[in-house]
Amino acid sequence: MPAKSEAQQKAAGAALAAKRGQAPKSRLKGASKEMVESMSERQLEEFASTKRKGKPERVSH
Repeated sequence: MPAKSEAQQKAAGAALAAKRGQAPKSRLKGASKEMVESMSERQLEEFASTKRKGKPERVSH
């Protein structure tokens, strides 16, 4: 499932780095903090690898 916004893609990238041990989990905030706990590494890879071109910065719910 691709990310719907740049912010979502960036949060997934931060969560993925933390899940892999490349960044400390203590530095995560907001959505990335929730993502690292609730999503698998594969799901995070899919979100993080989404192309940013044409994506809005944020999506309202």
